[in-house]
Amino acid sequence: MLGSIVPPEQAEAEGCIQCQQGSKLVLFVTGKCHWGCDYCPLSDNRRETPFMFANEKKCESWEEVIQEAEAMQATGTGITGGDPMLDFEKTVEAIQQLKKSFGQQHHIHCYTSIPIDEEKCRTLAKAGLDEIRFHLLDLTTTQYQNSIIHCSNEGIVVGIELPVEPDKAEKLKNLLDDVDTLPVDFVNLNELEITVGNQNEMDIRGFNLAGALTAAAEGSAELASELKSMGEKYTYHIKFCTSSYKDAGQLRHRFRRRAEVNMQPYEVLSEDDTILFGAIPTSLENASDDLLELQQMLGLPNGWIRYNAKMLRIELPLEIATLIADEVSVCVQMVEVHPTYDRLEVSLVHLNEHR
Repeated sequence: MLGSIVPPEQAEAEGCIQCQQGSKLVLFVTGKCHWGCDYCPLSDNRRETPFMFANEKKCESWEEVIQEAEAMQATGTGITGGDPMLDFEKTVEAIQQLKKSFGQQHHIHCYTSIPIDEEKCRTLAKAGLDEIRFHLLDLTTTQYQNSIIHCSNEGIVVGIELPVEPDKAEKLKNLLDDVDTLPVDFVNLNELEITVGNQNEMDIRGFNLAGALTAAAEGSAELASELKSMGEKYTYHIKFCTSSYKDAGQLRHRFRRRAEVNMQPYEVLSEDDTILFGAIPTSLENASDDLLELQQMLGLPNGWIRYNAKMLRIELPLEIATLIADEVSVCVQMVEVHPTYDRLEVSLVHLNEHR
């Protein structure tokens, strides 16, 4: 099943293991990036922005970041962007704040496509960075060799992470040989995705979707599987992460984890890892009287029914909402939301004829 947790492979990176479990906070420290890779999937609302996001929550302080990590009981954090090295001081502070709040066991990995000097490697290690993943822009190790060596010498686990471009087979095969000459612990191969953010560029390169129900680029998975099969000859671990597993696996596991921590008593988790509950639209003026009347009529204890002032509705168990839908003269709904900070609404279904 796509939503099930896949057991870790032998020698798999700790950052990957925690990510698959859905227990890693995704910390977007900056949208700054000067490379302009044509396959970049970043959305317009984050591209080149100076803003910081913890999972889906826009954050203006470290307190907000910590709150979101606590809301999902995060065991670790993946720092991403843009490129975190283009806001180096914020990246270092992020590592320090997370380690201070959750302890040294809180595993932190960071992505970058920028070669960094020995001093920066030492600074990252001193702050507590556990793992760094280099994105090699030219598909060679040439300009990254010193960075890889310095990070490794400082005790940081070093990995390479790349999208598998179907037209770069030979370069990728040569790269795997080059990596084996360096202190690299793993290479992660990600299935290339065609998204709203890179659709035009992917069209220009002639890449098509692998199927009607996927964002994966045709040919990427086949090449990635071929590259992974070469892993036995190398001293490092090769992992292939599919587009479908990133979306239906890792993301859903994170959603589920956050939901289980934050769900209200009247909410239930669906098979799709969304939150379901019943609702009755009610104006702010009538909220107190309507809430009291319903609570008494249904015999619901405190916490099992509440008024959502932002959405102007009374929320209650879906099972009860379904039972009373045909017995009351007001609109009764089923609401489905993502278990994210913003509780993005997925669907709204009317359970009776009152609109």
